[in-house]
Amino acid sequence: MLVFGTQIHIVTFIFILLETGMFIFQFFYYLFRPQDLQRKWYLILLGLMLFYNITGGLFPDPKIKIPLDIQEMVAYGSGFLMASYFPYYFYRAFDLKKLRWHALFGVPLFLFLPYVIFFVLDYAINGNLSLDIRYGMIVPFIYAFVLLWVMFKAIREKHETERNHNQYLEEIVMYAAVTPWASLAFFGMVESSQLVEVLCTNTGIIGITVLFIWKSITGARVEYSRLLELARQGSGTEVFEEMCRYYKLTNREIEIVLLVKQGLTYKEISDRLFIAGKTVENHIQHIYEKTSVRNKVSLIKKLFPT
Repeated sequence: MLVFGTQIHIVTFIFILLETGMFIFQFFYYLFRPQDLQRKWYLILLGLMLFYNITGGLFPDPKIKIPLDIQEMVAYGSGFLMASYFPYYFYRAFDLKKLRWHALFGVPLFLFLPYVIFFVLDYAINGNLSLDIRYGMIVPFIYAFVLLWVMFKAIREKHETERNHNQYLEEIVMYAAVTPWASLAFFGMVESSQLVEVLCTNTGIIGITVLFIWKSITGARVEYSRLLELARQGSGTEVFEEMCRYYKLTNREIEIVLLVKQGLTYKEISDRLFIAGKTVENHIQHIYEKTSVRNKVSLIKKLFPT
């Protein structure tokens, strides 16, 4: 069943509506907390998903006044782009350093290059899409499973190193959500229907988004409770609170400042707040920038004047 006289399946259209709403919600949340880098990388992921759904749903369509070969290039290109972003997303959002080579070099070699060779150059010359699909998907199909294995090992190793149970569960959930993308090359090779591809690729993204919304709500409650607890313990003063308002520190940044004042290391703060060590460093860097200091000693002196 198609909608509005286009090639978009009704299920694809429903996913587009859902993900558009999710994108708007997450975008406005991010505006209030621009230091939340994980949400930033997620917004890019969701934006690429929308682009993939729209182009994959609309193209190819003879009624659209764009050459069919260009439509095919864009439709397949959006899929390659979406799949290519996953290694970079995990590398940046979860600080999985073992994915660095794949995110920066492996993807261009084993995903971008086959796309350019088969779906841009060869297709533009010969116009034989079936042949390009048959051979152009071989390397990406194999590489997709290599990436899944590398990602699994990176997540497991990070968990064993940091012993952060909450983050480990979150990463495993996300890993499971992106696993169906490994089969995308196979669907392309057999030229499966739009419905099959959409159900396979979008279900995981919806799961990731639900996880983000749940974390947003529960995280805000936990942060507020922790701030109240710290205040009851006498960790804050009226001067400190005024300084925090003046420098526009977020609740999370205030919480980290108080823990820094207690003498906790980045690793201890990471364990206490159930966030990655890299996330703690990013928060500290933002605090330094807002308060115009360069180290912990200067920060404490500025926010806790005696």
